Amino acid sequence: MVLNYLWVCFFAVGFLAALAQWLFTGNADVFKTVVDGTFTSSKMAVMDIALPLAGVMTLWLGFLSVAEKAGAVQAVSRIIGPFFSRIFPEVPKDHPATGHMMMNFSANMLGLDNAATPMGLKAMESLQSINPNKDEASNAQIMFLVLQTSGLTLIPIAIIAQRAILGAANPADVFIPILIATYVATLTALIAVAVRQKINLLDRVIFGWVGGATAALAGFVWYLDQHLTRAEIETFSKIAANVTLLTLIAGLLVGAAIRKVNVYEAFIEGAKGGIQTSLTIIPYLVAMLVAIGVLRNAGVLGLLVSGCDWVLLQLGWPTDFTPALPTALMKPLSGSGARAMMVDAMTTYGADSFVGRLACIFQGATDTTFYIVALYFGSVGVKRTRYAITYGLLADLAGVIAAIFVAYLFFG
Repeated sequence: MVLNYLWVCFFAVGFLAALAQWLFTGNADVFKTVVDGTFTSSKMAVMDIALPLAGVMTLWLGFLSVAEKAGAVQAVSRIIGPFFSRIFPEVPKDHPATGHMMMNFSANMLGLDNAATPMGLKAMESLQSINPNKDEASNAQIMFLVLQTSGLTLIPIAIIAQRAILGAANPADVFIPILIATYVATLTALIAVAVRQKINLLDRVIFGWVGGATAALAGFVWYLDQHLTRAEIETFSKIAANVTLLTLIAGLLVGAAIRKVNVYEAFIEGAKGGIQTSLTIIPYLVAMLVAIGVLRNAGVLGLLVSGCDWVLLQLGWPTDFTPALPTALMKPLSGSGARAMMVDAMTTYGADSFVGRLACIFQGATDTTFYIVALYFGSVGVKRTRYAITYGLLADLAGVIAAIFVAYLFFG
């Protein structure tokens, strides 16, 4: 029901914002802008997202099928099983969903969105197979989705590349700030959902994994900061993810062949589900992206930024970060929209300006909550999302606040 009310609210708020512009500024063209935007958004949902996703889904579901036949998914499940069995207590031991989720998280951390999405949809399908109430999100599905929306990324390849294109002196200088901000968002997501689901965070396995991950991240950041130059960090960012991915694919196919798996047939078997999944999510994508387009084209985000400016001025707080806020406000709604806001901030204020850098950190700190909700739950027919959106937005807020702090720490 939350998604239902929220969807209606997007249209209502967009209409009221457009009406206000007409009444107070005389801008009658705003209605045409909003209506034209609905057609543009619906076309984008189908032509730019769902159909291209069909090819990507076909490819990666094929690889995932090979991984399952070769026993790789089961091996990952056994390694990560003790931790996942604590934070996903509804998932049976050694269930394929564990391996699917871990492969999805790994792809996300490497910034490999094209690989992560098919694996994530497969993970959601696996979780749905053990969901007793098919119309309502299970606890495990909510935990998985909220962790998704926190957007944990170790290597923000696209952001660094965009900064290089726009002439940043050191395109990779946002690497460490993004790493810190996105980890804060993910940790917030894990803690918040665990508390809601009454999961014991002091369990020695959970504490050990989270503590170990935190220590590893701190050591990684320290090493990069102390032992690599900015140019070396940029080079590392560009090649690490793609080398890892290519190594994984080659190793998977060779390993499967050694285990006497008919690799080609396994790939074809898994790939067949790619197009069907893409067709299933089209109505959900159109519904959500059109509603988001109404908000954007009606000027709601601009009003929110102006409101933040006013509140901060009344409190006597600095407002030099507010020009970057459109990126943060857009990110839960639209990844491409947030990317456009980030580029606009760097173009307007400079790639090496405080605002330009902060916009990049905002872009890398979280993920597209509403898009992920529509995509992942829509793919398995879940209609009642319970508290998934609320906690996803909480993780986004934590990432935004962390991004502001680390931006002042590194660049203020």
